[in-house]
Amino acid sequence: MFLDGDEWAARFETFRREAWRLETLPAYRVPQEAEEIAEFLAGERIDPQTYSDDYTEDLERARREGKSKGRVHVVTRPLSDYLRFEFMYYRPHAAAGEDIRIMDVTNRPNPLAGVQDFWMFDRSEVVLMNYEADGTQISREVFEGDITHFHEYQRIALAESVPFEEYVKGIDL
Repeated sequence: MFLDGDEWAARFETFRREAWRLETLPAYRVPQEAEEIAEFLAGERIDPQTYSDDYTEDLERARREGKSKGRVHVVTRPLSDYLRFEFMYYRPHAAAGEDIRIMDVTNRPNPLAGVQDFWMFDRSEVVLMNYEADGTQISREVFEGDITHFHEYQRIALAESVPFEEYVKGIDL
């Protein structure tokens, strides 16, 4: 089953305990971000101490409700412009309660090579995030079948990554 619009948004409203994502690409082409990325590349920055938007408010609400959101982003250095842009927003997201971790595979084998991006909700539903090679999203698709191997992907990602704030210490974004 493919997810779009309200069906997709509902996953983030109805999860009971945990929404977790694996990100594997160095860039995502999101048309709504084009202007913000251009501003970032021109030197504009948000203040991570004061920044708030619908996403940070949703993270704070989820945390108050005893829910968690997390992600591991697999990266290689040098970081792409997109990753540097995204990392700028990771700071306020982490402060609002998202457990963001980075798995840098620059000088080591990637233990998740070949695993595609996905979201996992309450460790019971997996949604595959399908992308073109350039990071343009094609579709979101509910995985049909045994999701046990996605539990293992999450375990590996968490074990092989470090907290975002630890990873970016000393990095000029």
